[in-house]
Amino acid sequence: MKRASLTQQPLLSLVGDHLVQYPTPANLSYWWGFGSLAGLCLVLQMATGIFLAMHYTPHVDLAFQSVEHLMRDVEGGWLLRYLHANGASFFFIVVYLHLFRGLYYGSYASPREALWLLGVVLLLLMIVTAFIGYVLPWGQMSFWGATVITSLASAVPWAGESLVQWLWGGFAVDNATLNRFFSLHYLLPFLLAAASGLHLAALHQHGSNNPLGVHAQVDKVDFYPYFYAKDLVGWVSFALLLSAVLFFAPNALGHPDNYIPANPMSTPAHIVPEWYFLPVYAILRSIPNKLAGVAAIAAVFACLAALPWLGRTPLRSAAFRPLYRVCFWTLVADGWLLGWIGMQPVEDPYLTIGQWASAYFFVYFLVWIPVLARLEPWLLTRRPRG
Repeated sequence: MKRASLTQQPLLSLVGDHLVQYPTPANLSYWWGFGSLAGLCLVLQMATGIFLAMHYTPHVDLAFQSVEHLMRDVEGGWLLRYLHANGASFFFIVVYLHLFRGLYYGSYASPREALWLLGVVLLLLMIVTAFIGYVLPWGQMSFWGATVITSLASAVPWAGESLVQWLWGGFAVDNATLNRFFSLHYLLPFLLAAASGLHLAALHQHGSNNPLGVHAQVDKVDFYPYFYAKDLVGWVSFALLLSAVLFFAPNALGHPDNYIPANPMSTPAHIVPEWYFLPVYAILRSIPNKLAGVAAIAAVFACLAALPWLGRTPLRSAAFRPLYRVCFWTLVADGWLLGWIGMQPVEDPYLTIGQWASAYFFVYFLVWIPVLARLEPWLLTRRPRG
């Protein structure tokens, strides 16, 4: 009776329906905990970002000094800055694991197309937010990374030059650019939070997928306390790993050149973005034509968005798809290879390896996924029954 009376309250009913009594497939593993962990990362980034903004000065003459002042003179400022910077890296680690888990178990398949599309939108928003946040410290990599990436807009036919000047707020990356990026970096996390709410609503509309890849309409249990405990294990493990990086290797995931103030007159020997951009960056530079490179980046996300329609098959989980499983792990290896290539100079043999690795990425989505979606069910029907 007490439980029923609580759920009559609108807010408590919402919490009860989506966080307590939400029916969850009983066979979910720890791999299904990365969604809630990504939400925790978003809250962490928003909280630390708000406090960092209190000490940051969005001006080209003062931005670098304001960050150093925060690190050296503000009580606990070094912890806030390192928590925000390394939290972004861990956020991407969690989201990439969440994405590849979805690829492995076929979480994109019908009727979860809207859920998958919202996930791709979230990934795009994350990348844009992280990129403009990387510009704010106004170090050498910040400045030159902004110059290189924003200049890609010049490849857009007819309107390219005007678009670049609009992004810059002038004729070069300067104070107007920094102010625009600071405003956007403050705004976009709230859009991320709104899109995350829609993502969660889409998930709860049709329920979670499961390791077997089948509809689990019967064997379900309440989310709390069974899967809350599993999520809690992930949260504690995440906190321990993040703490180890914060206190023992806080700069391991960053670039040392970003501790040099931005200098438009001195180009770094090798411009390298943050590690979580490296695979896409490797695809971009593997194509000598700027417009074709930009089109290839758009094609990466187009392939991800089209996956529910490219891979229509009654077999969802890779546990029952041996051929798909081989292709999946080659995609994982290809992603690692592209990330390594993105750190190397633009010269042979790295350029040639990057071109082959980029080609395989698109072959996976545009060839293997559709072919295996038709081939594997046919092979099962041809298998002799004993």
